[in-house]
Order: sequence, then structure tokens, then C-alpha cells
Amino acid sequence: MKNNQLQLFSESGIYQLTSNAFFIDPVRILNRSYTRFRVSPSTYYSRFFDSSNSTQVPKASEDSRKRKRKQKKKPQSLNEREQIADRRHQEVKPLLLKAHEALIEATDLLKVLRNLRNDGCAVGECKELSEESSELSFMELGSVWQAPLYEIVLNYYQDDKTFHNGGSVLAQSIEQSVTPVFNNLVANEGSCDIEAELFNHKYIIPIRSCFYMSDLRQIENLIPADSDCGFNLIVIDPPWENGSAHQKLRYPTLPNRYYLSLPVKQLCHTSGSLVALWVTNREKLRGFVENDLFPKWGVKYAANFYWLKVKANGMMTGELDLFHHRPYECLLLGYCEGKETDSDNITRLNPIPDNRVFVSVPGDYSRKPPIGASDNFPPTIAHMN
Repeated sequence: MKNNQLQLFSESGIYQLTSNAFFIDPVRILNRSYTRFRVSPSTYYSRFFDSSNSTQVPKASEDSRKRKRKQKKKPQSLNEREQIADRRHQEVKPLLLKAHEALIEATDLLKVLRNLRNDGCAVGECKELSEESSELSFMELGSVWQAPLYEIVLNYYQDDKTFHNGGSVLAQSIEQSVTPVFNNLVANEGSCDIEAELFNHKYIIPIRSCFYMSDLRQIENLIPADSDCGFNLIVIDPPWENGSAHQKLRYPTLPNRYYLSLPVKQLCHTSGSLVALWVTNREKLRGFVENDLFPKWGVKYAANFYWLKVKANGMMTGELDLFHHRPYECLLLGYCEGKETDSDNITRLNPIPDNRVFVSVPGDYSRKPPIGASDNFPPTIAHMN
């Protein structure tokens, strides 16, 4: 059974820990979307891979005792919001502990986990995607007046147009196009990855994918003109307002009330949409989403998913009961009804199981795990962050 699990994990990047908990490797999941390239594990996993901490396999009992020794005391008197937040935490805590204990007991997976940064999925003779020595700041580029003039070069590799001479390959046909990079839908509808260039930086656009580089003030441009179009799945990772000076240095945030104006209802497909919203553990934010944001968007709550973050040795990235910095995040899911009125034509979505836990080693700061291919969801996705 374990060998079968590892084989499935090697191919899909998903390892089932319990009936409702899974370990995922974002690198393997991402690489399933590429044909000519692959994501470098050493680049994706930039944290929590200290060799001194990743060589030992922790025991569940030792882990539990360590948590108790280091457990931070909650404030002696909790206000009303803190009490509600603590109740939420106590409700989900057994699910997270069960998922983590299952990970610790999966010794075969832990052995793979220690080498995760040097592993990744095999995709033939593919080029490796590595981090550029200096990254472009698209927020800065998009904020200047020249932004509408910036163009991205797309290189299409045509395998069926490779030139031969006596059976040997001379050159590969490359078709090139130039298109605006901001406020424009840049799409790859072909069967091979596209290599794109912008200011001497190279980027890879996977097959059957697209992006729209802009800010939220231009989101109306994504509203489909055709009533039969729209998105079946909308994933939103907002830059929630935060008082942390450290986070403000990472990226600018927006007031929570700003998100009330997002036209989620208009972005939905006529047959309906599944909306997935990343939220922090702040009770003020959870209350805002439940009482104001979802009702304004026309989204009906469906389920909670939890992302538990671990290090390369299987240990959690922080103390589970640390009141203001817990090692998990929440993904709220809800349904948004479409514009169709004929019930016979409405696509029936399968019920979403509640309280699913997925465990992974985090990538860069604030980077969320990717969405993998699934037969349960249609392929059209809008991802806003």
C-alpha cells in the first residue's frame, strides 16, 4: 500500500494521509502543467530546508511534548473577538493534529520529504526553470505611465516544423509574436509551453493557460462580453490590510472594504461558479467575509479547507497554539449562482467535503500552493491576488 502511495505521489504530487488529509508537493503539481520545462525544487523551496533540522525523523510523542514545553500562553483575558477566534481554533485543532500525526507516521513519505528540495518530478529532457538573479517588480512597472506601451515577446516552438538534413536536426522552427503585457489577456492555447521575454527576463507560459497583468481597478475588463462565458472557479488571494510593518515591506495592502466592489457575480459563468478565498486567522477578517463580503458578492458559504505548513523534517513551521501566528491558513469556499434561470440547464456541482486538510512545505513568502488538474472542476479559472 505504501509503495502504491509513493508511486501515486511521484506522479501526481499528492499523498493521502487520512480520509480527509493530504500531503502535496507543489513542484510536482506544477510540473504536470509543463511540457518542455520543469520547475526547480531548489528554487521553489527557499525556506525550511536547514540540513541540520531535516536529517532526523521526529516522533509524534516527542513533537507533542516539545509543543507543550514551548506553548505560548494566550492572553489572560480575551476580548469577544479573541474568544471566537479561539473557539474556531479549538474546533479545527484535532483535525490538524490528526493530519500531522499521520504525516509523522508515514515514514516512507518523510524519507522523500527530506530530499524534496533536490527531487521534483521527472519530465524527460526538459529545461529547468530557475530563479532570475534579479526579479522584475511588476507592481512598479505597472504603475508608471509607460505601462500600456510595454510589450512581451512570445516564442512558440513548433515541434512539427523541425528542419532535418539527412536525418539530423538542423534547427527548430520558432514563431514569434509581440503583445502588450499590461491590461491585455496573454494566452497560450497551444500544445507546448511558450517561452516569453520581457526586459531580458524569461518566463514560461504553460499549455492552455493565460494571464491578465493589471490591478484591481481594471478587473471589469475580465467580465465576459458573451453571456455564455465566464469562470467556473475563481481563486482570490487578497493583500488583506495588516498592521505588520514587516508584511507592508513585502507588498502593499488594501483596505478590506475595497474588496466589496469586486464584480465576482459578473465574473461567474452562467451555470455558476465555485469561489475560493484565502483568509488569515484574524477574527475581524473572518467576520467581515462571512457577514459582509460573501453576501455582497452573492456567494453562499460551502466549506473550509486548511493548509498546514511543515518543514522538511515534518515538523510544523510554528507552534500550533501560538495565538497570533499559527502554522496554518484557511481557504473559504462558496458557491456563486449563475445567470441561468432554467434549472435543467444549470450545471450541478458536486457537494464539497468540509474540513479538508492539505499539508505541504511552503515556498516563498505568502505563496499559496497551486491548483492541480482535477476531473471535478471545469478548466476555466480566474486567479486574483
